[in-house]
Amino acid sequence: QVQLVESGGGLVQTGDSLRLSCAASGRAFSMYYMGWFRQAPGKEREFVAAISGNALNTAYTDSVKGRFTISRDNAKNTVYLQMNSLKPEDTAVYYCATTRILGADPRTDYNYWGQGTQVTVSS
Repeated sequence: QVQLVESGGGLVQTGDSLRLSCAASGRAFSMYYMGWFRQAPGKEREFVAAISGNALNTAYTDSVKGRFTISRDNAKNTVYLQMNSLKPEDTAVYYCATTRILGADPRTDYNYWGQGTQVTVSS
């Protein structure tokens, strides 16, 4: 069983930064991709970023490239999302996710989810 707990959300102004954290329980953390997704009010949940188990591979949605950075500390079973130059359109509930599916598509195939943390960016 895998449990994910996000933290670090909050209310910030345009241009500010936030770092989200996601602590994972369970075994084999370092073997699998971790991802961040977000869901804005009235919209579907969307992929934000993903990182491979060994942290050598990352992927981002186009709207956050150059502003967000995903990283992980396998010794702490934690994944991070550093968000810089935040914009009002980044406002959403941010979810951490992981997969235990071998060969999963890191942009879509996740079967464990956290409860989410709210990020609000005011203009």
